[in-house]
Amino acid sequence: MTVPGWPRIGVDIGGTKIAAARVERDGTVTDRRVRATPATSGAARVLASVLDLVRELAPGTTFVGIGAPGTVDVRTGIVRSATDLLPGWAGTAIATGVRAATGLPALVDNDVNVAALGELRRGAAAGHAAILYVSVGTGVGGALALDGRVVRGARGTAGEVGHLSVAGPTSTRRCACGRIGHVEAVASGPAIEAAYRGDSGVPGPDLREIARRAAAGEARAREVIGHAAAVLGRTLAGLVCALDPDLLVMGGGVTGIGEAFIGPLTEALRGEVLPPLRELPVRTASLGLDAPLIGAALLPEDLAFSLHSNESERT
Repeated sequence: MTVPGWPRIGVDIGGTKIAAARVERDGTVTDRRVRATPATSGAARVLASVLDLVRELAPGTTFVGIGAPGTVDVRTGIVRSATDLLPGWAGTAIATGVRAATGLPALVDNDVNVAALGELRRGAAAGHAAILYVSVGTGVGGALALDGRVVRGARGTAGEVGHLSVAGPTSTRRCACGRIGHVEAVASGPAIEAAYRGDSGVPGPDLREIARRAAAGEARAREVIGHAAAVLGRTLAGLVCALDPDLLVMGGGVTGIGEAFIGPLTEALRGEVLPPLRELPVRTASLGLDAPLIGAALLPEDLAFSLHSNESERT
């Protein structure tokens, strides 16, 4: 595709909200629009909400980039597979819908990939060529960049760290994919809430309250958060050894807890990796909610080489 000009539209589709905004070349985000995701109403209604936001922002823009949950075929803009976060989401032709509704070119990628791209180009990872980006929130997701570009893999699943198996005893809580023993079922926000609640069966505090209690010095809260962080750190250690990145960037709502989470994670990671990797920098993502919007807007530059190269191989 011809690389479009600016401003562009960036869209971030989440399980609870959909955000869209105009994005300028320097990463400035303006005219942000947010609406609740009609997750229980089906994929068609979710897509309709996306199209409503894009139409509002379309005048004067040149391109629409979208970050979406699930495994995405970046060539077609179709969701190849998804968890039950958005029921019926697999098979949704997002890019085709946007093009038909607006006449603008559109590209779609996994939501964590676009957040990583935003941090790589305009945020905490700017200037680095090889990064591992890990997002810890409702789930655990990841993305990998090599030579300054996001790597998607043969089937679009590169970087899916949430489905790495945890060594040793783990919670019996199921991962969003339905299996037991994955790191997402131990280190995600809902997993931390469940661990704090224990087996009481009584509704417990949410993650924000648990983090507040940890900051106030409550031993139980610090223990639960620290355990989740340490399990994630040990799990990531093998991947770090295999990939040898320049930088590990931690994003997502859970990392907003701060040192009570990042500290135990870093300590556990460095205790497991090979000696040359013990000084690997670990940074917290810097763009916040703007990361996926900026990254989505930058998809044409990131995908131009890989799309062109693969097309050439078929001809």
